Amino acid sequence: MKTKRNWRSKLLLAASLFLATSTSGARAQELTDDQLGAVKNRLAEGATHSWEIGTRTEALIEDDTSSYSVLSNNGLPPSQQAPSSLDEVISIAREVVQNRTKADVKGLQPLMDANGGAAGDPPSIGVAVLLANWTGAGAQDGQDYAGAASSQLEYLLEKVPKSSDGAISHRTEQLQLWSDFVYMVPPFLAYYGVLTQNQSLVQQAYDQCRLYRQYLVDDDAGGMWKHIVMGDNTDSGHWSTGNGWAAAGMLRVLGTIQHSQYSSNMKEQAKNLTNWVSEIHTGIYPHLRTNSLFGNYADDSSSFDDASSTAILASTVYRLAVLAGIHTHLPAAEQCRKALSAPSSNSTSSASSSSTATAPASSSTSAGALEHFTADMWLTPVVNPNQFGIEGEKSPEAQAFVVEMYAAWRDWTAVGSPGANAAGRVHGAGAMSLWVCVGVVLTMLFGM
Repeated sequence: MKTKRNWRSKLLLAASLFLATSTSGARAQELTDDQLGAVKNRLAEGATHSWEIGTRTEALIEDDTSSYSVLSNNGLPPSQQAPSSLDEVISIAREVVQNRTKADVKGLQPLMDANGGAAGDPPSIGVAVLLANWTGAGAQDGQDYAGAASSQLEYLLEKVPKSSDGAISHRTEQLQLWSDFVYMVPPFLAYYGVLTQNQSLVQQAYDQCRLYRQYLVDDDAGGMWKHIVMGDNTDSGHWSTGNGWAAAGMLRVLGTIQHSQYSSNMKEQAKNLTNWVSEIHTGIYPHLRTNSLFGNYADDSSSFDDASSTAILASTVYRLAVLAGIHTHLPAAEQCRKALSAPSSNSTSSASSSSTATAPASSSTSAGALEHFTADMWLTPVVNPNQFGIEGEKSPEAQAFVVEMYAAWRDWTAVGSPGANAAGRVHGAGAMSLWVCVGVVLTMLFGM
């Protein structure tokens, strides 16, 4: 009897240790609504460049009015009766169109930066402008949203340099392809095509994704994309944010096709887009660091940690799970989301524990200091948004990526957390913790 009691005691103690270790490592950290609100406030304060403004509008649509997002399960085109939750997006579009008119540039011109060098960035605001026109904002404020969107479209198609096979340049002064372009331009083309019943524009959006992948994918790097090819000052490195831009842009084109009147006619295109996003995930996630962040360049161990790319890539994993039923990298995405939302190791506040399949609850108080946010909720560490090779202090696009990550996670949980069992599996550093725990348990059982 004594032997049985000893074994029973050992087993109970070992089980308790295992549960304590595994649950403390797997505890789900999440931002409160107040904290996410502060993230959005910093985004509003910091977004001044065209791509930052465009990314801000996309993040707001996904988070505040998900039924108008091409990544939701709602059909396209959306209702022409805009809910009040779209007011901020419409207001941004109004300011952009007003300022464009004031610029007094004759002929075709982009939505912003008429004299700038980045042809690919201003179209990122295009979906917001198209929505303003679609929901009748022009009748209320007198702005010509349709004209502004049309001018931007024709500027892209007629004025910007192209490769011999039709890839539109990201730059105006020379033919140059950047991975960033895939987030900025193809979603605008696809949405324009759906709203105007022009399938050739939706096909053009797909073709730009196909061409950019053709030039930028690096098969020797497992499917990750290079950053910049052609022209001067190219960058053949595997910039993590660039891979995030590309995956997120292709997902928005995929969502637009799937939810549009052209879904049955473009199944092959949708299949390819799905495979190309998955290809990026398969190439980049093996390079996730033990702290659950990517390096600025994914496969360069000397590059600094970057929370910005970590957030946008996690958002694309949740989106791919919902749009295409692919759950392979959910364990890594969940690991990243928790790490980005974790309380500071110096914080004395207790972290709330919840299921990975529970969306963030409303809270009127701060949850305390966070490991990867400043006191006023700027994400850190981040790449400089104006110089992709160096670390920065404040990044508006990073703020938008956090909003998109949480919107994607929320939408994933709202449809039942498909693949949640896969997401519960240990991954990376978590797996190491499990093996350490198993070792301790075995030692207790057989070494006592």
